[in-house]
Amino acid sequence: MNPQNCRIAALQMVSGPRVADNLVVAGRLVEDAVAQGAQLVVLPEYFPVIGAVDADRVRAREAFGQGPIQDWLAQTAQRHGIWVFAGSIPLTASVPDKMRNSSLVFNPQGECVARYDKIHLFGFRKGDESYDEAAFIEAGDTPVAVTTPFGRVALSICYDLRFPELYRSLGAVDLILMPAAFTETTGRAHWEILLRARAIENQCYLLAVGQGGRHESGRLTHGNSMIVDPWGEILDRKLKGLGVVIADLDHQCIAEVRESLPALAHRKL
Repeated sequence: MNPQNCRIAALQMVSGPRVADNLVVAGRLVEDAVAQGAQLVVLPEYFPVIGAVDADRVRAREAFGQGPIQDWLAQTAQRHGIWVFAGSIPLTASVPDKMRNSSLVFNPQGECVARYDKIHLFGFRKGDESYDEAAFIEAGDTPVAVTTPFGRVALSICYDLRFPELYRSLGAVDLILMPAAFTETTGRAHWEILLRARAIENQCYLLAVGQGGRHESGRLTHGNSMIVDPWGEILDRKLKGLGVVIADLDHQCIAEVRESLPALAHRKL
């Protein structure tokens, strides 16, 4: 059966340290997106919690399949009859002092049908700014794409964006998801360039949804959530603050791009 066209939405947030408060905000954004016709919604990386220190996220982790964050996701998908992609939430790891940074997929029946654990862990040092995700995150090792009525969707998280081989390993997909909490420093320099490149080289839609603004902890995230079509055109975007970025995924557009410029068919490696 041919995949259906659909309306997709990125829900940009500026999450804080309290899970319950963030779920309320996320719920309002979901309602706004659904009112605009969204059938598939995507939340940003760490949408339930961004605290002052990495340990705040580790403390908020849940066991896979149980916990208030996962309950909320299942109930939200079922209540609205939509696909919900949880950009990422903290899940338990194999060691007590770390977490998995995991993207979960819930179908309209409220069932979790896919999980992706972030493979590439961010490390950055420039002046007084530094990050070392390996210090508190246990990396995943398996690329994941999920089949939906709207086509094949590639899952990824933030730093994964810099590794094009991740997406190529999945074969042809219709949509790449890029939930993130990009820093303002790296986002200003590289975010849009990399997003459009991934859409162009894979000849598919790309939905990027970021944390976007000044957090309660003082951290500044880049935002600039956007939806990019298979030709690399930006269909909608939001630079900073809370909001919904929305556009239609059109399979005729994918087919036309791949027919006129059959780069995927021309691959040698």
